[in-house]
Amino acid sequence: MKYLFAFALLVVSTAIFAQKPFPSATLKTIEGKSVDIKSYTSKGKITVISFWATWCSPCKRELDAIAELYPSWKEKYDVEFIAISIDDARGIAKVPGMVKSKGWEYTVLSDMNSTLPQLLNFKQIPQSYLLDQKGNIVYSHNGYNPGDEFELEEKIKKLAK
Repeated sequence: MKYLFAFALLVVSTAIFAQKPFPSATLKTIEGKSVDIKSYTSKGKITVISFWATWCSPCKRELDAIAELYPSWKEKYDVEFIAISIDDARGIAKVPGMVKSKGWEYTVLSDMNSTLPQLLNFKQIPQSYLLDQKGNIVYSHNGYNPGDEFELEEKIKKLAK
């Protein structure tokens, strides 16, 4: 009986979490322009948002791995990928050069004040969120292990159907 209750609780909590809209916050582009994240999450597209920093090795490995798959994801699933740096003022200066040298074709934004990590209540990076076409969080993942990008693609594929 307790397993049935635990399963029912898991299903209900997952259903509630699946309807949680991604919060609104003002961020900066790497050119320094202020933008509301909602302008990216309300386009009617499947969206992946990944939080990272220049000092985070797992973050860079994740972004490198996804960079190889992203062109085909855009073509197959019409997905948008947004990498949000949580670097401080000193670290953010390194972001444009790193993005260029790595050849990342993502939209890269900056959240120097960690507004979104506070709103989403997470402390460690890399932290990724998958949003459905309505801007609702349907999946989240913390950390990075090689192959996680394929699991993410499977989740994207299900949303694209």
